[in-house]
Amino acid sequence: MKNAFARFLFSAAGMLLVASATCARAEDSSPWIRDSHSAVRLIAGSRSGNAFLGGISFDIAPGWKTYWRTPGDSGVPPRFDFSKSDNVESVTVLWPAPVKFPDGNGGFSYGYQKQAILPLRIVAKDGKKPVTLRAAINYAVCEKLCVPVEASAELNFISESSTEDNNISAALDTVPKPAKIGDAGDLVIRDVKRDGKIGVVVDVFAKDGKDANLFAEGPTLDWALPVPKLVKREPGNIQRFAFDLDGLPPGASTDNAALKLTLSGGAGATEYNVNLK
Repeated sequence: MKNAFARFLFSAAGMLLVASATCARAEDSSPWIRDSHSAVRLIAGSRSGNAFLGGISFDIAPGWKTYWRTPGDSGVPPRFDFSKSDNVESVTVLWPAPVKFPDGNGGFSYGYQKQAILPLRIVAKDGKKPVTLRAAINYAVCEKLCVPVEASAELNFISESSTEDNNISAALDTVPKPAKIGDAGDLVIRDVKRDGKIGVVVDVFAKDGKDANLFAEGPTLDWALPVPKLVKREPGNIQRFAFDLDGLPPGASTDNAALKLTLSGGAGATEYNVNLK
């Protein structure tokens, strides 16, 4: 499997589009930061105490896409830096289940189209003091070619109630819920097992019989696992997926490897942490 960065196609000029919103705003969202194919901004949820919610909101031009935390067979995942924020202890990015789409090179990528919100779980150092979130946002938007974008956004979190609460709540509903192998449900992973030295087989139960989507990630960002493929349908609404433990960083071992498997479909989305035996 080729390195995702090596397959990333830049626009002819290959220049970064840089925009910034330099002034903090005491509102529920920062200004949109626009380039020719997308826009991005911060949004604030209601604040109460030390922990509260926000989001990174994307608006993507028709026919274009951006990437999930793991891009699949090709692409570049977005990266965020919140280190210049004021009175912020930590920021956790929550990732809605992605869409799988052809990457134009015979493979598949994972990501988002049109509008997308990545919810943020924010913890303040001092719940009684103002919070200013400053985000350096690096992402790519792609059609046939890809354009990298750098944006800097800034937003004060001061509202006890926010007009963005419903939007953040809707995005949270699409974030995969933690689950365990064998849990009951309408869309669940029933079994994960090794197949030979490097193969992995995953049995998925989908109550409605519709196609499920399975995404596989390694224990660190430098693992680039292939896209799991649906190889067989079994009686009882079982869909069998398979992938090889390929795209590992040098020196990595597959023994007892900690994988993250994300499952999505018409019945929602679930996420599993699995240690291969």
